[in-house]
Amino acid sequence: MSEPFCPPKRSWLQKFGHAFHGVWLGIRGQRSFAVHIIAGLLVVLAAALLRVTRIEWCLLLLCITVVFSAEMFNSALEQMAKAVERSENPLIAQSLDIGSAAVLMASIGASVIGAVIFLARMAELVNPK
Repeated sequence: MSEPFCPPKRSWLQKFGHAFHGVWLGIRGQRSFAVHIIAGLLVVLAAALLRVTRIEWCLLLLCITVVFSAEMFNSALEQMAKAVERSENPLIAQSLDIGSAAVLMASIGASVIGAVIFLARMAELVNPK
C-alpha cells in the first residue's frame, strides 16, 4: 500500500499561485464553464442596463460565484475520478452525476433569483410609480 499524499508546505504567495492555476485548469477545456461565463457576463450586462440596486448586485454576483464554484468542484471531481479509476465504476459514475446535479441546482437557483430581480426591474420600467 502506498503512502498517503501529503502536500508540501507552501507560502501564501505559492498558495494563491496554485489557486489561480486551478482556476485556469477548471476553465480550460470545459465547454460548460464557457456557457456559465457567457451567462454571467449577460447577467452583469442586464444588471447594469436595468440599474439594479446594490443589494440586487450582491445577490446576482453571489449567484454567479456559486455557479462558478459548483462548476469548479464538479471539474475537480471529474479529474479525481479519472485519476482513481479508468474502467467503468458505478460508484464513481454516481459521484459524477451528483457533482453535475450540484451545478444544475446552483444554475437553477441562480436563474430563479435572476428572474425575480430582472422581472421586477422590467415591470418597474413598464409601470413606473
